[in-house]
Amino acid sequence: MYLISGLGNPGQNYLNTRHNLGFLTLKALARRHNISTEKRKFESRYGLGEILREKVILLTPLTYMNRSGLAVGSFLRYFRIPPDCLIVIHDDLDLPWTRIRIAEGGGAAGHKGILSIIDQLQTRDFYRIRMGIGHPQEKIPPESYVLEPFSAEERKELQPLTTQACEAIEVIIEQGISAAMNRFNVRKSKTEI
Repeated sequence: MYLISGLGNPGQNYLNTRHNLGFLTLKALARRHNISTEKRKFESRYGLGEILREKVILLTPLTYMNRSGLAVGSFLRYFRIPPDCLIVIHDDLDLPWTRIRIAEGGGAAGHKGILSIIDQLQTRDFYRIRMGIGHPQEKIPPESYVLEPFSAEERKELQPLTTQACEAIEVIIEQGISAAMNRFNVRKSKTEI
């Protein structure tokens, strides 16, 4: 069984902001596999289902980003899921917009949600779907930039981006992390863009 968690902030004010890219992708994954995520437990919304014949829990923490680890840790313990069966979807300032990168382990790179999960689990050994939101322009602080709504141009590219992240999760489940990294961690050439 996999626990798949999208990270973000609850509430209407944050709904379509860059920091909620994890929430938006989890919602797309739930629709794609017909999994309802309306159950509530441990300050979270969640749903049980299957992706490619593998049992999964789809988790949306409602704890705010910097406390995501409380919800994720509670679910892993309650359902006795090891951290190496955890997939976390989150926004990433260090990647260009529309680029995704699959990671196994590693640090938090300043991401408060990932930092909270590492702190709660006392391990870095879980999978991440890092979704690029790019760097802000010079005078915009990163903490303001991530909480801004998507631009009109970004909104046009949002659905293909979340679809690509859903496909990456499916490859992890069906073929393993190495296959997913080989397929999705490749830079596109200019002719493919």
